[in-house]
Amino acid sequence: MADQPTSLVAGSKAAPRQFPAQGEPVIHRVNKLGLWTLYIKEVRRFIKVQTQTIWAPAITTLLQLVIFTVALGREGREVLGVSFATFVAPGLIVMGMMNNAFANSSFNFLSGKMQGTIVDYLMPPLSEIELMLGLIGAAVTRAVLVGLALAGAMWLYPGVHLGAPHLWAIVWFGLMGSMLLAFVGLLSSMWAEKFDHNAAITNFVIMPLTMLSGTFYVIDNLAPAFQTISRLNPIFYVISGFRFGFLGQSDIGSTNEAVLHGAIGLGVLNLVVGTVCFLLLKRGWKLKS
Repeated sequence: MADQPTSLVAGSKAAPRQFPAQGEPVIHRVNKLGLWTLYIKEVRRFIKVQTQTIWAPAITTLLQLVIFTVALGREGREVLGVSFATFVAPGLIVMGMMNNAFANSSFNFLSGKMQGTIVDYLMPPLSEIELMLGLIGAAVTRAVLVGLALAGAMWLYPGVHLGAPHLWAIVWFGLMGSMLLAFVGLLSSMWAEKFDHNAAITNFVIMPLTMLSGTFYVIDNLAPAFQTISRLNPIFYVISGFRFGFLGQSDIGSTNEAVLHGAIGLGVLNLVVGTVCFLLLKRGWKLKS
């Protein structure tokens, strides 16, 4: 008996076709269909509950704008030469984007572990990079949709006057910030064994970093030691760079050259975190037993 099963080509007496050996890859290049299918599956997952995944975060962030404007923006208070509401709005938009990117990617593997469906991610013929791209792409898509909903609401909010003098900064820092939190969410999803673990990352890591990133204040008002700590927070550069795109000024400068250093640093950080995520996926860390 032959080691490999054979099949005869129609119309030919000889010329048996050898099937590939067990374990030998059949798809030698990018599995575009599989990648697209995974991406669409993840997008449809949050679109089906869009009231919870898109509109609810937008309403919650808009309420934050109302509360902080009423509490701190009275009597025509200005920050960086604009009204307090205009100053806060860009930071709230990108903060909502980042939080939802993290929420989306941190749910994938964790829900699979809890429900016993983790094989749905591990069994399909997708490489680790394709698996990662599909999940991160869906998380960033959700972040962009939340950002668009927030931007539309804030443009209609009284007292908020947003332009777009530096569109590149809006696009770059919005995408890089969303990707960073999506990568962190995917790492959290691999590490966590239950939803409490994931909640701990959200409450003790993500929330403090986003709230202490200069969203509601300029770091020049802080003591020198706390200014240094703020500049070590990568989310500070996301908030400031995104704000620069709307207002033309921020904590890290008012020129393209000054903000460009933060943009490059953020891109390098994403590359590093993405590489770590890929290597852990390749090892099957806490995913394969």
